[in-house]
Amino acid sequence: MGMKVMDHSKGTTWATAMKATLHCLTGCAIGEILGMVIGTALMWGNVQTMVLAITLAFVFGYSFTLFAVVRAGVSLKAAIKVALAADTVSIAVMELVDNGIIALTPGAMDAHLSDGLFWAALLGGFAVAFVITTPVNKWMIGRGKGHAVVHAYH
Repeated sequence: MGMKVMDHSKGTTWATAMKATLHCLTGCAIGEILGMVIGTALMWGNVQTMVLAITLAFVFGYSFTLFAVVRAGVSLKAAIKVALAADTVSIAVMELVDNGIIALTPGAMDAHLSDGLFWAALLGGFAVAFVITTPVNKWMIGRGKGHAVVHAYH
C-alpha cells in the first residue's frame, strides 16, 4: 500500500512527458539560437549574448504555449498565467543544463556561429537538457502541474 502512495506519476506516460519537453525545447532552441545570432551580429560579449539568448528562449518557450491556449479560446490574461505555470520550471531546467554544458565545453563560449564546436556544444547541450527535463516534466504532469495545465485546454 505504501508503494501506491509514492507513485504519483502513474497516469502520466513517458510519451506525454517527451512531447511536452520537445514542445519546450523547440521554443527554447529558437529563442536561444536567435539570441546568439543577434548577439554575435551586434558583436556583443558572451555575457550580453547569453542573457539575450536565455531571455529569448523564455519568450519563445512561453509563446508556443500561449498561442496554443489562446487558440483554444482562453483570454490572453488567463493564457499568460497558464503559460507561466506550465513552462517556467521546464524552460529554467532546460536553459540551466544547456547553458551549463556550453559554458563547461572547452572553447565553446568563444566559438563562432560558423564553428562546428559552437553547434556541437549547443546541440549536445539541448540533447542532455531534453534527457534531464523529460523526467522533471513527467513528475510535474503527474501532479497536475506543468504541461498538465495546458492539456486541460486541448
